[in-house]
Amino acid sequence: MRRNPGDDFDAGLINGPRGKATLTAIKPESLTFAFAWGEAPPPLSPLTLLIGLPRPQTARKILQEATALGAGTLHFVATERAEPSYADSTLWSSGEWRRHLVAGAAQAFCTRLPEVTFTRKLTEAISTLPSNAVRVALDNYESPSALAVTLQLFTAGNRATPSAPEVVLALGAERGWSGAERDVLRAHGFALAHLGSRVLRTETACIAAIAIVKSTLGWL
Repeated sequence: MRRNPGDDFDAGLINGPRGKATLTAIKPESLTFAFAWGEAPPPLSPLTLLIGLPRPQTARKILQEATALGAGTLHFVATERAEPSYADSTLWSSGEWRRHLVAGAAQAFCTRLPEVTFTRKLTEAISTLPSNAVRVALDNYESPSALAVTLQLFTAGNRATPSAPEVVLALGAERGWSGAERDVLRAHGFALAHLGSRVLRTETACIAAIAIVKSTLGWL
């Protein structure tokens, strides 16, 4: 779309305010804008995702959609069943991953970007988690209850508010968790939960799980 002087459009500063920009002048070598800033958007949800490193095309979708849904932190971690070569993708080495965060934030008309890491192992990422977080690992094989039920057990007798403790959701690589990883997760306070009987793609499971957490805890 070609813009002319006097045209305005939505604008924002990354992790800062959002508002309107007006194109005031067009010169051969430059464009001039005027900005009218509003308030910064609200903080991101206190939700952390631990994700077994998926193939790059899947990671791109997760980066965009998890950002659009307001997740606060994304840790892409090495797991036993993840393909090691995925860590060498140019998605990570070139900094392309950040572009997908910006696209997801723009889709949501938000300026806030989640924290992202992609060099840690599962145990290293777990060691950085807040001690008071509710910890749930999605698993299709040994989980006793659905994600919503697990979260409801936590909120039973409490009024869910946006200031509730943080939630950490762990999702295995595309082939799931190993038995040893399940033991590690349990040892670090993770309850196992599922999203139903259907086997979902990693990116679909991320979207569904985030939506369930936000709905159950009133983070909409």
